[in-house]
Amino acid sequence: MAIAIFSSGGDCAGMNPAIKYFVENAIFRGLKPYFIYDGLEGLIDNRIKEANFGDVSGIIHLGGTIIGSSRSKRFYNYKYRKQAYENLKKLNIDKLIVLGGDGSFRAMNIFCSEFNLKFIGIPATIDNDIYGTQYCLGVDTALNMIRIAVDSIRDTANSFKRAFVVETMGRECGYLALVSAITSGAELCIIPEMDADLNKSKKRILKEIENGRRYVLCMVAEGTKATQKMKEWLEKEIALETRVTVLGHIQRGGNPSVYDRLMAREFIKEGFDAILSNSECKKVVVYNKSKFSLLDIETIASNRYKIDTELLELYKRDYE
Repeated sequence: MAIAIFSSGGDCAGMNPAIKYFVENAIFRGLKPYFIYDGLEGLIDNRIKEANFGDVSGIIHLGGTIIGSSRSKRFYNYKYRKQAYENLKKLNIDKLIVLGGDGSFRAMNIFCSEFNLKFIGIPATIDNDIYGTQYCLGVDTALNMIRIAVDSIRDTANSFKRAFVVETMGRECGYLALVSAITSGAELCIIPEMDADLNKSKKRILKEIENGRRYVLCMVAEGTKATQKMKEWLEKEIALETRVTVLGHIQRGGNPSVYDRLMAREFIKEGFDAILSNSECKKVVVYNKSKFSLLDIETIASNRYKIDTELLELYKRDYE
């Protein structure tokens, strides 16, 4: 029996540990492991290679994904999905593990419904925006990358009595900005999921400045498109010289944290258990309240992720 793995969509720390554990699990369970390079595009173009222990030796500490990733418009065309299936069929691959987000999982659901294939999805995105799971691979490392950057920014902000607006990634989800605001002690947090009372914030911040505050940190989620607006607001209403830092893709990189390495191992183990015990497996491994389980892709696709209300309340309790 053969099984293949590929990465899809945005890369993240935690993918390489998952790839390492994939190869080890496959061999220990008597399966022949394959890498599909460059995601769905590689699946179409037959960039598929058998993997061994040597391929994953010394990769556990690396960020990104050694097998590459992509987004594919061609995969929406049945002609190319059929071509991808023929590539797998020649190698007797009938099982797939996918590291990615809900878009990748939906593509696999269509693909595996058209052909005799099974797949398991492993949530891997720093956005942490997949419905049904509290945690995705890469999130802990991304938060730590933000923490390092914000801690460094605070040093210069305090030295010059400045305000800094720090923009995080996350698409339409404000998880990274919110958790970073809470854990860095930022004075302001602007995310799509929460209305900011700037009048109330102004009174609080000005009072703190009167009592010795020298700087202000404002975390902004990219989905709000409010970075420049907050810079102008801080300069006008708080009267502090303000700088903007857009963290960008450094949040995706970096050595995987200990937690992401552990979670990669567990996600892969759960994925193998499911795909080998279920005759028609089209599932996604999810993690909630310290427990792993499986969800149908239809459930994930038909619902929208929402930030845990306890996190929102934790921020509001301190600042509003």
